[in-house]
Amino acid sequence: MKVLIIEDEAVAARRLQNLLHEVDPSIEVVSVVDSIEDAVLWFGEFAHPELIFMDIMLADGQSFEIFEHVEIKVPIIFTTAYDEFAIKAFKVNSIDYLLKPIELPLLADALKKFHSLIRPHQNMKEVIASLLVTRQGNEEPRPDFKNRFLVKLGDKFIPIPISEVSYFSFEDKISFLYTNSNRRYMLDHTLDELEKLVDPTLFFRLNRQYIVSFSAIKSVHNYFNGKLKVFTEPLVSAGIIVSKERAQSFKSWLNK
Repeated sequence: MKVLIIEDEAVAARRLQNLLHEVDPSIEVVSVVDSIEDAVLWFGEFAHPELIFMDIMLADGQSFEIFEHVEIKVPIIFTTAYDEFAIKAFKVNSIDYLLKPIELPLLADALKKFHSLIRPHQNMKEVIASLLVTRQGNEEPRPDFKNRFLVKLGDKFIPIPISEVSYFSFEDKISFLYTNSNRRYMLDHTLDELEKLVDPTLFFRLNRQYIVSFSAIKSVHNYFNGKLKVFTEPLVSAGIIVSKERAQSFKSWLNK
């Protein structure tokens, strides 16, 4: 298997190569690239490998900038010393997110996940398309969950497909639906009812006031006493607090 490493720390790159060979001696590291600029040039010149290990913080910026210049056609395992980029990483064709220093068992598990995705004779484009659909939360909901909401605006009714729903909120004893374009519509359902109506692979109940779509989540930050603060787009200005009790299940949901 041919692998590309994008990493600006020489020691970290060498360690990753050694770990890869320890897990699977047949792995061939075709190159080590240490910057956004060089990565863009590399992808323009060479055939894509089967798998990429990509550090997030490079000397000339965040590696997410690479995606603005080239279409990456293979799965990626992100490697970083920072855990706050997990959401952004899973918005692209990422299959895992390894925190430095990388541990051998976790690396082995990540490679197993890669091999489980690649079925014999499967086109790589199909794999990437599947990853993107899953990570961006745009897949079709299961039939037993709502596909759309019919909302009332004045004297007319507007159908809202579930893919256009950013989040549901409970404000002043009224439930609201917010769209991706930040339009707000009143609903007759309670949040408890809505939680049962929407696909739990696409939506998560953060607290008593919010049920949020995966595609609306832009970043998650550690908060005091083990809580988390979630920022969305459209923006909930102060962020949404997730309790310590729900924090672990929320992170597990994000990483499915």
